Parts: sequence; structure tokens; C-alpha cells
Amino acid sequence: MSLRVWRSSWVAPLGVRLTPLVQLVAHVGPSGEVEYEAEGDDPQFRVDPELGIHALVPGWYLVDIVVKAVDGDIQRPCLYPDYGGGCSEATRIPLPPPGPDGRIRGMVVISRPLRALRFDPSIRPARFKAGAMAFRRITRARALWILPQGAEASRGGEPPTVAGFARRLRMFLGEVRGQGLSAAVDDLVHRYYGASRHASGGYPLWLDHFDPLKGAGLERARVQAGQYANGPLISVVLPVYDTPLPFLRRCIDSVREQTYQNWELCIADDASPDPRIEECLRAYAHEDVRIKVVVREQNGHISLATNSALAMVTGSHVAFLDHDDELSPDALHQVVLALAEHPQARLLYSDEDKIDAMGHRFQPHFKPGWNPELLRSQNYICHLMVVETNLLAQVGVLRTGFEGSQDHDLVLRCTEVLAPEQICHIPRVLYHWRAIEGSTALGGEQKSYASEAGRRAVSEHLQRIRRAGEVEIVSPGCYRTRLALPASAPKVSVIIPTRDRADLLSICVRSVLEKTEYPDFDIVVVDNGSLDPDARLLLKELRKTPRVQVLDYPIPFNFSAIVNHGVRQASGDVLCLLNNDTEVINPSWLHELAARAMQRDAGAIGAMLYYPDDTIQHAGVVLGLGGVAGHIHTRMGRGAPGYMARAWVAQNMSAVTAACLVVRKSVFEEVGGFDEALPVAFNDIDFCLRVLQAGYRNVWTPYAELYHHESASRGNEDSPDKQARFAAEVHAMKWRWGDALHDDPAYNPNLTLDQGDYGLAFPPRSPKLRVAGIPTRH
Repeated sequence: MSLRVWRSSWVAPLGVRLTPLVQLVAHVGPSGEVEYEAEGDDPQFRVDPELGIHALVPGWYLVDIVVKAVDGDIQRPCLYPDYGGGCSEATRIPLPPPGPDGRIRGMVVISRPLRALRFDPSIRPARFKAGAMAFRRITRARALWILPQGAEASRGGEPPTVAGFARRLRMFLGEVRGQGLSAAVDDLVHRYYGASRHASGGYPLWLDHFDPLKGAGLERARVQAGQYANGPLISVVLPVYDTPLPFLRRCIDSVREQTYQNWELCIADDASPDPRIEECLRAYAHEDVRIKVVVREQNGHISLATNSALAMVTGSHVAFLDHDDELSPDALHQVVLALAEHPQARLLYSDEDKIDAMGHRFQPHFKPGWNPELLRSQNYICHLMVVETNLLAQVGVLRTGFEGSQDHDLVLRCTEVLAPEQICHIPRVLYHWRAIEGSTALGGEQKSYASEAGRRAVSEHLQRIRRAGEVEIVSPGCYRTRLALPASAPKVSVIIPTRDRADLLSICVRSVLEKTEYPDFDIVVVDNGSLDPDARLLLKELRKTPRVQVLDYPIPFNFSAIVNHGVRQASGDVLCLLNNDTEVINPSWLHELAARAMQRDAGAIGAMLYYPDDTIQHAGVVLGLGGVAGHIHTRMGRGAPGYMARAWVAQNMSAVTAACLVVRKSVFEEVGGFDEALPVAFNDIDFCLRVLQAGYRNVWTPYAELYHHESASRGNEDSPDKQARFAAEVHAMKWRWGDALHDDPAYNPNLTLDQGDYGLAFPPRSPKLRVAGIPTRH
């Protein structure tokens, strides 16, 4: 970050005191100087401002501290703000790494009034000296100058120049036009923090520890690949147009450096105006007989150029490569291994990351297994994609008119004719996507025509699979499908378990009645023995309210039994399980959920739930998170894109919360309803897994929005009896679904199960191949 940015801030800094909390031992030297020893991987200081925690009011700040290592390294320093819900990975603020003098300088935003603030200096044991920490308040205008500059500086990018600022301003204004000011600023902050995380050793540190090709790993991979000398011929197709020569050479060399040798490289030059391109390609073809080159007489854009390359293919499988990207050295070997283990696979894809002009890798995309709903929302498969040659003959090659999203159109057409078990995900980074100006690797806005092509690709896909709906562009590369209801909308029974808490129930029922635009629904309130006079009075009034039915069910609390009782009395073909501590936000919420539930392959459908402070409470459930299952993207701000924009789009999830869950009554009854042996916790997770086991797909959608005061009417697990019951339910879930909890197909083994922020797993879990399967229950 530019030093002059710091010197231009005239506001007096706010000093703070650091108080050691855990995993820190203070050593006082003879001169009185203090050194701290971090004894584990999670050392923590409490940040105590001199004027009290409330002196750090919401706003933008420059933070400055010296943390100079004496022994070991300072890795991934960060701040954890506590806004009232405790410290969470979702609100974690990464800081840049220390400079040579040990100084950490970064910009942070305090988004809400603080309850507390924590500083974690490192993720590794180390001995260090910690100087004074200070926060300096700055204006929003100065923050908008620093944000892009700081992100680029963290990657070793350009210094702050007038030209650089003008370019950044144009990009930012384009994002403002596309998604609004607030979302554009949030995205800028997200990128800035991501750059800080990258610079402080997040992904580079992860690669340093876990890259299987690091050190002697590459030589081992070559030896292993040599055992497959008679493996299938993989045809790599490469359309080329006016590529900068250094990137083109790196691209081709990445194929020639493959540990697996049985490949051919089919290159089509799309009439590049630079004659050096053809000279370069001809030279490579002369050196290596496995390289085939055709030069098109006329420029036809990427679809026709790729098809020209495909015309030269003789291999059993085709791998798609862009002209400035790179394959990992073991990419084709991993594909061959996958085909050996799953010979039925006809379409394979891998994880990927981005690579800059200097060869630095960043922003890994660790993908889920086969996820058809996510594929309709974004082309998450992207790179590396390998397709059986016969499958291309069956569905056709790339279509003109879809340039920019031609690969999305192709993979949609391929998956329409495949069984789920014929699609294989390789959870390894096998592809490096070049991120230079003008590339979609830097963001979909780089090529605006691509999003419109993608929208049409998804729209035509829906027509082919006979699914009625309209497709809209949510953001570059992200799409929303507004599914149509049947001509006669099915009746939905909204089932609301409750006990006491008239204040919550009143808001919930009123919001459903007053804000829901769905044409045919009723409400079934199941009262679990309310004693509070206000609640009893409200229930009496509700019994007289049109569309509302009140059932008395005064048993010892068992959420599963209460839900099952309500379902038995419900008259709707579609059920909506709704907590009494929720509140409807958008009028189309029930239309969105019911329309998805009516799809023939649909199981449980979940909604976007927010805490009252507009941070995310539920954006889907990941199996294994926190032990059994946990919510993802929790405490992220409303409107934030989340990991790879997954908080913006509908997708298949293994489970969703029953705080708002919609399912066809026939599906509910088919799987036996909720298991009453799980009275409080995880009954919704168990239900969702049984729905998957029955062959249906669960879906989470961000387009049905409600507020949720989690467990407000039931209370916390704060008594010995409740804690013992919770432990028993954890044990029951692990015994029933143990294998399924280890590898959620909607998640990735390279992502952490410690927190719900899609952070990197240190270490990653087993990178076994992933084909669609049905969870098994003991």
C-alpha cells in the first residue's frame, strides 16, 4: 500500500491496548522488553481501545501495528469483530502480512457497533514482539481510493498512478451501473480482503503445504504416469487468436510438460493478424508430431475456431484449453486415473485457480460435485472440462451465437443426455486460468456479451428439458430462473409449530397473511401447550382468522412429532414448514419455493434467512460442518456474493433448515416424515438426507427471503439435560449417516469444515473422485 495514503490522513489515531487471551505467553527481558510466544495455531489478543470499544464506531479505518518475528514466521494475521453474535469466520478481516520491519498496515471496515474485537497475529507457533496498535478513521471517499490500490499492491501490482486510478474508476463505475453502489462497494471490499488473505499466505501457504506436485511430488507423478503408457489418447483442443506470445508459449508448454504422454494437441489459429502467431505454432508442430495446427483463413470467433480444432481430434476424450491458460503438469494423468476408476464417466471436470501475468496462482475455485441447479445458475464446471469424443458426436460441437458462454451451452447440452453417475468431479486444481485485462477470469464484466449468451444458453436448456421458466441475469455470469407454477397453483399448507411467545407468532403469521402474493395457501398453527396469557389470547384470535387453523398438541417438546402432527392435518399438496420466529420479507417468497418444489425431481426446498441485523443466518447446510452439519455463509452481510457468488444463486444442497422448508406432501410421506427419535436437533438434516436417498434433489434459493430469530422461542442449549440430549442426537446422526457426513457433494474436500466461510482446509480431506451417489444410512 502506498505510504503517501497513510501520511495524508490527518485524523488523530485511536490507540488500543492488546491483552493476551489464549495460546500466548509473555516473556519479559532484562530491559523490560516483552516478547510473546504463540504456543499453538490460534493465538489471540483482545483489542482494548483506550476510550473503550464503542470508540471504534462503524466506519472505515486504517490499522497499523508492528508484529516483528523473533523466531518463526507471522502468517495470516487477522481481526475478528464481535457484533453481538460472537467472533465468526464469516466476519473475519484478513490483514496484509508484515513488511520487512514487521509493520502491518491495512484498511478495515467496521460495519456495525462492536461488542468486542480480537486480533489473531498468526496461525503458526512463533515468538514475536508486538508494538502499539492504532486505528485511524478515514472517509468513504478515501477508502474507495485505497480499496483497489491496496488489492493490487497486495499482489505486487501497479503503483498508484493517474492512469491506474482512471482505469480502476472506470471498472468501479461499471460495477455500480451493473449491481448498484452498495453491492459494488461490498464486492470491492471482498476483493480487497481476498487480496490481503492471498498476500498474507492464504492460498500460497496452502499450496506450500499441500500441493502434491511440490518438491519431489512432480517426479513421483511422472513415475506414476509412466505406468499408463498405453492409456487412452486425450485430445487437447486449443483455439488461438492473437495471443501474447509469452502466454501462448506457456500454454503450449504446459501440455508438452504433462506427466502423461499419450496426448495430442489440436490447435486452430483463428486468422490472427500477428504473423508471429502462425510462426510460433508451426515451430511447435515441427518439434512435436503430437501437435497439429490448422490456420483458419477467416476469423470466426471462438466457437468456429474450437470446432476447427475439434475436426482434427482422433482421441477418445477431448480436453478444452484456452489460449493463454495453463494445465497443471498432472492434469491429463489425473483424468486418465479417473477414467480407470470410473469407466462409465463421459464428462469430467476439475477444480481450478487463477494465474496472473507473473505466474502467481490465486483465487482457487474448489467446486461441488454434480450440481445441476448450480449449473443452471452459473457455469461452475468451466475448467478443466474433459468430454468423451462420442458424446460430442451425440450432442454436437460448439454452437455459434453463444460466444463467451459457448462452453456453458455445451456442458448443458452434454449433461442433458447423461446419467448423474456419468459425470465425474476431480477435486484437484488441474487448470490455471490466466487473469489479465480483458479476460473473464477478472470478472464477467470484462466480456459483457458473455452473460447474455449464457442467459440464452440456460433458457434454451430449460426448453429442452421441458421446464417452464424465465431466465434473468443476476450479475455477470450468474442467472436466476423464475420457474412457472402449474396452470392451477397447488395449495400450500404453511405449518407453524409454536409455544408461548405471542410477540414472535404474531409477527410471523401477520407477515405471511399480509405479504404473501401466492394465490392458494392456508396456515396450520400447531400449539405445543402455550401457557402465556398473551399467547393464548392470540391463538384464540387466530382460530377466527380466515385461512388459519390452530391445532392443540400439548406434548413434551418434540419438534419432529409436532411437525408430523401438523402435516397429518394439512390439506395442501405442498407443505411449508415455518418457524414461529420468522418474518416474510419479499412477497414472492412462497411462489419461488412452491414453483421449485413442484419440479418432478425436487425434494426439500430451502430459503435465504437473515438475522434481524441483515446478516445471513441460513444459505444452505453443509454436511460435516462443525461435526454433523452447519449453515454456510453465516453472518455475511445481506447482498454479499459469498464464495464464487454462491450466495447469489440457486443450487442443489444436501440439506436445508426446516426453519423454512417447502416440500411436496407426497415426498414428505414417502420418506416417512420427520424422525421423532430426533426431538430437537438435526431432524431436518436427517429428513433431507432421506429425501436424497429416495432419489430427489434438495435445493436452496436466495430468492425467498425471510428474517429468522434462531431458536428464539425454544432457548439455548444451556442446561445439563439439554446438552446431554444434544450430544445423543449428535451421536445418532454420526451413527446413521457417518460416511455421508465426511464428503458433502455440494461442498469440496479442500474447504474447511471448521467454519462456514468456504475457507481453505488445513489440511484438506481425502481428494477422492466424486460421482453422483445416494447417501446410505446405517
